[in-house]
Amino acid sequence: MMIEDVFEPLFLSMGFIRAILERTFMQRALMTGVLIGFLAPLIGSFVVIKRLSMIADTLSHFTLAGLSIGLFFINILALPIGDPLYIGMIFAVTGALLIEALRNYYQNYKEISMPIVISLGTALSALFISLSGGFTSTVYNYLFGSILTVSQQFIYIITATTIIVIVLIAVFYKKIVIVSFDESYARLLGINVNVFQFFTTIILGLVIALAIETVGVLLVSSLMIIPVAAAMKVGRSFKNTLLIAILFSEASVLLGLWLSYVVGIPSGATIVLFNISILLLVVIIKKLFSIQQTLKKDSSENEKTKPI
Repeated sequence: MMIEDVFEPLFLSMGFIRAILERTFMQRALMTGVLIGFLAPLIGSFVVIKRLSMIADTLSHFTLAGLSIGLFFINILALPIGDPLYIGMIFAVTGALLIEALRNYYQNYKEISMPIVISLGTALSALFISLSGGFTSTVYNYLFGSILTVSQQFIYIITATTIIVIVLIAVFYKKIVIVSFDESYARLLGINVNVFQFFTTIILGLVIALAIETVGVLLVSSLMIIPVAAAMKVGRSFKNTLLIAILFSEASVLLGLWLSYVVGIPSGATIVLFNISILLLVVIIKKLFSIQQTLKKDSSENEKTKPI
């Protein structure tokens, strides 16, 4: 074995760092990954509290409908609408508001809202993808993400969104948590639940639309939910769980980008696989720790009951 083979992983890692320092598209990819790695679990934590884990998958499919309509406007009607992402963002917010409206309409069967919205989004997506030229590389990027091709304008949008989300959560953190945990109790405290629901729904839709650029429609829900699921196994409080989820998410993004560059595999799928790996690792460690604690407890009880 030659010395180059031994140190090849190190050389490739150095190449990854050099690419970030020298290439603009890598810098944009890293910034996008870090920002969405922060936003996704931050919003996902509140989604999990409200028992709405499937809403991310629902809205991502509805966003795809907006993106495919945008492609139809550009490719077939030749309308100068710019980036289809803008229409996708509008659809993401519209879908989120539609889910809230249906949840209020079906008070006793609130979960029915998401199958209705995802069905509408999937049907519109299939129709307009077909009308706008079929399954192209652009559609593939929407499905599985294309973080390496994000534009500078997208960086501005996601940065502005991140700042707005941080400010809103910093100012209204306690109220958002109360509304997320128990709407009835929030109303007793005099909190305007409808206003909070409206704005959090809009933010949720925007974050999901932006996350599609990173991991795509089919994987966006995992980016929001899996880090939270892992953090819930080790967090001692909601705030603690929130911070751990963000750390897990950022680790997955950085490792995913690195491995994607080194091996030459899709970045979105790699990021999600690292998320799942962290979840499995946490579950295994917790299980081993639980077994160890049980054995210690049994050993202690046996010592106490041992005859003198």
